[in-house]
Amino acid sequence: MTEQTERSLAEQSSDAERLPHAQPGGTDGDGEAGAGSGGDHGDGAAGGGAGRGGSPAAEARTATVDAGPAAVAAPVLPHATPPPLTEPRPLGEPRSWPRDFTDRLTAPLPGVRALARIAREGKLRPPPETLLEIQQLPFEPGPMPAATATTIALTWAGHASWVIQIAGLTVLTDPVWSRKILGTPARVTPVGVRWEDLPPVDAVLISHNHYDHLDAPTLKRLPRHTPLLLPAGLARWARRRGFTHVTDLDWWEAVELPAPGGPVRLDFVPAHHWSKRTLTDTCRSLWGGWLLTAPDGRRIHFAGDTGYGHWFEEIGRRYPGIDLALLPIGAYDPRWMLRPVHTDPEEAVRACQDLGARSLVPMHWSTFLLSGEPPLEPLRRVRAAWAAAGRPREELWDLPVGASRVLAER
Repeated sequence: MTEQTERSLAEQSSDAERLPHAQPGGTDGDGEAGAGSGGDHGDGAAGGGAGRGGSPAAEARTATVDAGPAAVAAPVLPHATPPPLTEPRPLGEPRSWPRDFTDRLTAPLPGVRALARIAREGKLRPPPETLLEIQQLPFEPGPMPAATATTIALTWAGHASWVIQIAGLTVLTDPVWSRKILGTPARVTPVGVRWEDLPPVDAVLISHNHYDHLDAPTLKRLPRHTPLLLPAGLARWARRRGFTHVTDLDWWEAVELPAPGGPVRLDFVPAHHWSKRTLTDTCRSLWGGWLLTAPDGRRIHFAGDTGYGHWFEEIGRRYPGIDLALLPIGAYDPRWMLRPVHTDPEEAVRACQDLGARSLVPMHWSTFLLSGEPPLEPLRRVRAAWAAAGRPREELWDLPVGASRVLAER
């Protein structure tokens, strides 16, 4: 955890161990970090639960689940016919949102005792004797595939940053081309794709506002007319930085982008996480993942940043036939603190199963050292867990940073 995050979370009230409740009203979260601000990579806070946005969870039965420091109630989703997908919303639509989204949390934010424990144990960095593994982290940059109107291809730039070529569009996810982000050690592998080698960017997908996922210096490199698709509550942040084609969505909402191969549908889906960028904007914007559906029905689930939980099964129920699940496998140690917000490799494999996805594409490792596991451990563990699950080796797309792979056409 960064010093900024520790200071920020320490200022939560003494009852921070309880789940807060959303307040009525409508504001947009905004602001950049100043002195003492935090929330840069989601260390030890929690998110993604039942609430607004057409979720059936509010009407579902509940069961107690282990959410790390405290147990909270999470929905037990009914095995009924999934609701129909929502009609796509207009691009660039002005929206009004609640003051915050704290009622979506599925685990409480850490209190002072948790912060004191992590400071005492000092286990949010890998053991020094494992740092030699950095030299072995897979890094194999190469040219991106030649894309056509029917191509779906992935290129891993590192962390949660992907170049997705789909139906003739080039889409970036959580683009971080910076060498260093606020309060975090510099990246340990270079960016896998040089900025000047990118084709024109047709859209950017953002999962949430932590600094290792929403990187303002990288976004400033883009033309201001680039379409940005954001979680609810982040549109104002983008518009204040000059972007003119900005759309923010609630969970289960969607838009369509015109493409040479036909319209691409993009649905914003839940995740188990949280949001924070300054001292005063905790959960003022939403967090989640994205479901990309090509004109021929092929699907990619980009999870952003998330812990393991019931939402994966519900996403798979609503969007059957997912081809690729881009899931985080790093930044998980110590588990007592990070379990609610970061899947470990075994949980990523389980989440892929819950989604009904054909292939797992690991991410959120091998770029920034955000927690205590050895640098190469996520790769070793995800390969072992995939084999233990009896899944075909070729369906684990464990790409090196900079590498690409093309999804076969149906």
